[in-house]
Amino acid sequence: MARTTTNNKKKQNGANPAKAYDLIMDAIVTQKLAPSQKVSENILTDMFDISRTTARNIMEQLTAQQFLVSVSPRITRVAPLTLLDVKQNFAMRKMLQPDIFAMAAAQIDHDQIAKLNDMISHKGPITDDAVALKLLKANKRFNVFMAQQVKYPLLIHWIRQLEDTTMRIYWLYVKMNHFLPYTWEHQRALVEAIKKDLSDDIREQVHKILTISEQRVLDAIFLHDQLYTQDLKLPSRLE
Repeated sequence: MARTTTNNKKKQNGANPAKAYDLIMDAIVTQKLAPSQKVSENILTDMFDISRTTARNIMEQLTAQQFLVSVSPRITRVAPLTLLDVKQNFAMRKMLQPDIFAMAAAQIDHDQIAKLNDMISHKGPITDDAVALKLLKANKRFNVFMAQQVKYPLLIHWIRQLEDTTMRIYWLYVKMNHFLPYTWEHQRALVEAIKKDLSDDIREQVHKILTISEQRVLDAIFLHDQLYTQDLKLPSRLE
C-alpha cells in the first residue's frame, strides 16, 4: 500500500511541472539546495518525488535561467550566490522597477493591489521558515503583478527571474535578522502613491525601498563574519 501511494504521488507531481518547478526553486531559495551544491536528475527525483523526465526538463529550464550551472557534461551545480550577484540584482531592479511601477499605476485594480500588499504584512520577528518563504513569495507576487500590468511579455520574464534571485538574497537577510529588509511603512507609502497614480512619488518610493534594502542586505553580509566570502551560504546554525 505504501509503495502504491508513493507511486501515485510521483505520477501526480510529474504531471504538474509547475508545482515541481516551484518546489525546486523554493529549495534553492531556502538553501535546502545550497549554492554550489551538486544536483542531478536522480537527486531531484529522490528529493521531490518527481519523474526523471520532469527533473531533466526543470534542470534545463533552471540552467537557462542561470539558477543551475553546468560545470562539465556530467556535473551540474546550484548557481553560486555572490556579492556581485547581490549588487547586480539591486542595480537592475533600480533601473527597471521605478518606471515599471509608474507605468503600471494607471492600470491597477486598487482592491487587488491592497490584497497583494496585505499578504506581505507581518507583525514582529520572522522566526519560522515557512512564514519567511511565504512573505518572500508574496513580495515577489506583488512585484510581478506590477510588471504584468505593463503587458510586455519579455519584461515580465526578466522581472520573474530577478525576483527569484531577490528571494535568494532576502532569505539570507531574513535568516540573519528576522525581518524583511524594508519596513511596512515603506511599503504602505508606495501603495498610497500607486493608488493616487503619482508617477514621481511612485518612482521615489520604489527607489527608496530598493536603496534601503540594498544597504541593509550589504551591511548584514559584511558584518556577519560566518558568511562565506565567495559563495553566500548560511552557516549551519542558521540553516
